Amino acid sequence: MRIGNDRRHDDFEINVISLIDVLLTLLMFFVLTTTFIQHTRMQVTLPKASADERDMQAPALTVVVDREGHYYVGSDEVLGQGIEPLKQAIANIAGDDRERQVTIRADAMTPHQNVVTAMDALGQLGFTKLSIATTPSQADAGK
Repeated sequence: MRIGNDRRHDDFEINVISLIDVLLTLLMFFVLTTTFIQHTRMQVTLPKASADERDMQAPALTVVVDREGHYYVGSDEVLGQGIEPLKQAIANIAGDDRERQVTIRADAMTPHQNVVTAMDALGQLGFTKLSIATTPSQADAGK
């Protein structure tokens, strides 16, 4: 008879259901709070300008001109040379709405003629609300 060595041999088990609940809650929190921002594929260096208060309403249509003079309407590249393919691409994206605000995002090192061509195409299509995107200059950034 063993009196002194009468230990119970219980199997210990870890309950992982509550751990799974916590992990799923954290996963749902991170998925729901993540912002999904679509950045354009192109990287352009915008020219500098003063950073005065402006109407910061998001533009409905963006025309991008890169350093080499390639045009992008929204995020779609304009295929072909000259003003006609650019006008066609803008008309396809904009539809019949000519009252939309249009922002031209041109690289600071692109030739001036490329920006004028984009403005000419927009003017020929009937757009009148044009703006050119800039970044604040260093002197304004310190204010």
